[in-house]
Amino acid sequence: MVAAGTAKIEKSARQYRADFPILGQMMNGRKLAFLDTAASAQKPKIVIDSMSSVYSTGYANIHRGVYRISQELTTAFEEVRQKVADFIGAPGARNIVFTRNSTEAINLVAQSWGRTHLQKGDEVILSAMEHHANIVPWQLLQAQIGIEIKVIPVLDDGTLDYEAYQSLLSPRTKMVGVVHISNAFGVRNNISKIIKLSRDFNPKIKVLIDGSQGVVHSPVNVIALDADFYVFTGHKLYGPTGIGALYGKYEALESMPPYQGGGDMIERVSFSGSTFREPPHRFEAGTPPIAEVIGLGAAIDYVREIGFDFIQKREENLLAYGNKKLKEISGLKVFGDVSDKAGIFSFTIENMHPSDIGMVLDQCGVAVRAGHHCCMPLLERFGLDATVRASLGLYSNEEDIDALVEGLHKARELFQ
Repeated sequence: MVAAGTAKIEKSARQYRADFPILGQMMNGRKLAFLDTAASAQKPKIVIDSMSSVYSTGYANIHRGVYRISQELTTAFEEVRQKVADFIGAPGARNIVFTRNSTEAINLVAQSWGRTHLQKGDEVILSAMEHHANIVPWQLLQAQIGIEIKVIPVLDDGTLDYEAYQSLLSPRTKMVGVVHISNAFGVRNNISKIIKLSRDFNPKIKVLIDGSQGVVHSPVNVIALDADFYVFTGHKLYGPTGIGALYGKYEALESMPPYQGGGDMIERVSFSGSTFREPPHRFEAGTPPIAEVIGLGAAIDYVREIGFDFIQKREENLLAYGNKKLKEISGLKVFGDVSDKAGIFSFTIENMHPSDIGMVLDQCGVAVRAGHHCCMPLLERFGLDATVRASLGLYSNEEDIDALVEGLHKARELFQ
């Protein structure tokens, strides 16, 4: 007999799945089992409709027009800034900079804060599980001004070596950049511990958290974390592509020069020089992604209405179900197989290349990612060039996992 609480979750999961139009489609003649949410989530109808409404009933440029639809859209746009602040527990809207994605947000910090406050020989500590978006911008800065990059190692179970991190801290350490949840393995890092260790060593060390997966799987409060910078991207949070956000402590943002120049980020322009607006507007040059910001606001509303209590409980159930099913497959190895993780299964199967597995799964109607997941250093740590990654969303269900397992058995039959 199914428990009442479990039955309620199952009913809600079916209801929410129906909110995503694409999930009613077929792929290669099979019912679509979309298990690539860690790369980019599908969009609920409310997000699609919110963007369509902007373009069809109320579009204008913002921050400029004195006419009604421009003024109304400007208000709606800025309301999303406050909505983002509330969503991650930021002090207010002035702490939120709209960017194209997490990648641009990290580049902004590296090129604006980094080039202003770092000099040759200063150290930036990153983890070995970082997405390339939190590695390459610092390498570019390294080439430009000569900073040093140190790396927190990863243990055999896929978790960070916190003792090693503590030993890496030095008087030259000025910035620490760590992912909240690994996009490749799903391991959840103890961000509070990372920040406390850095503060205890030197309160002036800045800490940047890549929350691209963090905001998807659990509630975030940047004040409680005491993060200096926190970034996330909209398209993984059931929102549009082309929109993300950078949270920064205001004193840090205030100390940063503009990242790009153009319209809307200026106070006054002349050929003898220009003056710039206060943060966050000084970092938002040009016409912004207006409809995408509105879509991000709709996505945040959608997630908050569902609630992280439901999302986390549902994910825990599916993780347990998926782990049990996958471990029944001979030769399959799951990486980052720890208790504190998000809904991501990253695995290999003996004598089978992940790309071959991915192609067979595609024919079975199962969408997964096969590759290095923009985490080459992490995979190299485990002697890998690729894994298969199946990642869950709030719309995922047991049928998706069953289709995955069925496809994996088919792949074994074909290749072994």
